[in-house]
Parts: sequence; structure tokens; C-alpha cells
Amino acid sequence: MAEAVAEPRPVAGSARPPGGSRRSSTAPRPCGALLWALPPVALLALVFLYPLALVVQQSFQPDTGGTSPQPYADVFASGAFREALWTTVWLAVAATVGCLVLGFVLALVIAFVPFPGARAVARFIDVFLSFPSFLITLALLFIYGTVGMANGAWTDVTGAAEGPFQFLTTPWGVLLAEITYFTPFVMRPLLAAFSQLDTGQLEAASSLGARTSRIVRQIILPEALPALAAGGSLVLVLCLNEFGIVLFTGAKGVTTLPTLVYSKAMLESDYPGACVVAVVNVLISVGLYGLYRVVSRRAGA
Repeated sequence: MAEAVAEPRPVAGSARPPGGSRRSSTAPRPCGALLWALPPVALLALVFLYPLALVVQQSFQPDTGGTSPQPYADVFASGAFREALWTTVWLAVAATVGCLVLGFVLALVIAFVPFPGARAVARFIDVFLSFPSFLITLALLFIYGTVGMANGAWTDVTGAAEGPFQFLTTPWGVLLAEITYFTPFVMRPLLAAFSQLDTGQLEAASSLGARTSRIVRQIILPEALPALAAGGSLVLVLCLNEFGIVLFTGAKGVTTLPTLVYSKAMLESDYPGACVVAVVNVLISVGLYGLYRVVSRRAGA
């Protein structure tokens, strides 16, 4: 007679949840996770959200007292605000287009044209991203300023009283400085995209007699479009909020939204007006940053 085999009794506390997986004792509980999240959220609210809330609150408090949307009506009706908004937009758009064109050309040369030091140049692009914007503007002042090297060389050779390079204190000088500084922000995602490109397609197209312009237009450019969109969106956001370049060039008559905030707060003591301009600038920036995040996610950059 066969002996009955006793089934093992489950040990108390060892029951497994449905599905066979045992819950780890180290997994954080919902209450514990909430407690861990509270300090960084509180710090974020104190350092970032609270000052922003104060700016929004101040924008609704005119100098006459009380709470009113009158500061917004005054700012929107002023010609200085409309001019600063237009200057900010056209400078940001023009600089973005210039960075896209120049960045695409330079990235093509670095990625596909073999020359000594190409890898070092690519690494320098990463280092360049950490430079402050006023440093590039200062370098341009040394070269193209009124008493810069270019004008000094011209006056030494021709004996003229002043050199011909007087554009740095104009909107075109600001545009040149922004393109110079922000172009690497377009090149970085482009170089990453080019490193993933299948070179076999390029070799096959070249062996079939395709010209370089056709290879770039039909093979390289379609692969680069997501990286171009991501880099261009980022440059547009950065140019919209750029303050140091406009300040250091000393461009006369060039007033952007960030410099208008500075002017109203520090020079005119119009704090409600400065807060109104700051709120508008933040709203535009957040909207463009949302666009940048969407494009970057789709591009995988």
C-alpha cells in the first residue's frame, strides 16, 4: 500500500501574491514614497515657484494700490513693449535660421570630410557649449569693436581716422554674436545623428554616380531633419531669453524683452511693468520649451 505523500504546509508569512512573484520587503510603500518626495518638492516650490508667484502677483498690483490688470493694459499699449517684442522675435528667428544653416554645413564637414583634427574639433563643440555667452561677445568686441583688431589694422594701413567695422553695436552685431554662440547647440544633435547614419547608403549612392549635392539632399538631409528640428527649437528658446549678448554688445536701439525687464525695474523703477514683461516672456518661453520637448522626444535627441 503506497504511503500518502503529505503536502507541505505553507509557512506563515510566506504566502505569495497571485502571479507567483513575491513582493520585495524593500519596496517603498506609498506613504514612504510620498514622504521622500516632499522635501524636493518643497524646495522646488520655495526656490522657483514662490518667486515666480510673487512676480505674477506684483504684475497685478499697480503703483496706485489694490489689485488690477491695469499694468497689463499700460504695458501692452506702450510702443516700447511692442518694439521690444518684435525685436526679440525677429532676432530669435533670424538667429535660429542662421544657426541651422551654418550648423548643418559645419556638421557635414566634421562628420563626412576627413581632415586632421576632426575628432578634436568635435570634442571642442562639447566644451564650447559650456562657455558663457558674454565671453563670445567679448571676443567679437576685441576683433570687430570700434578699437578692435580689425579696425586697428585698417587704420594702420590706410591712415583713416576710424575703421569700417562699426556694425557690432547694431542689431546685426547682436545677430552675429547669437549665431556664433548658439550654432554649436545645433551641431551637437546633428553630429549625434550623423554618427548613426548608415554609411553604406552613401557609398552605394556614390558608386552609382550620384553627386554630392544629391546625396546630401536625398539621403543625409532627411535623416538630419529630426536633429535639426530639436536643435532649432532649443536655439529659438535660448535666443528668446538672451540678455548677456545684447548687454555686452552695447547695441544702441536694440531692446529685447529681457533688457526691457531690466530697464523698467532698474532704471525706471516700474516694478509692476517689469513684472508684466517678465510674465509675458515666461509664457512665451514655456510655450516654446514645450514645443522643444515634443520635437526632441519625437527626434530622440
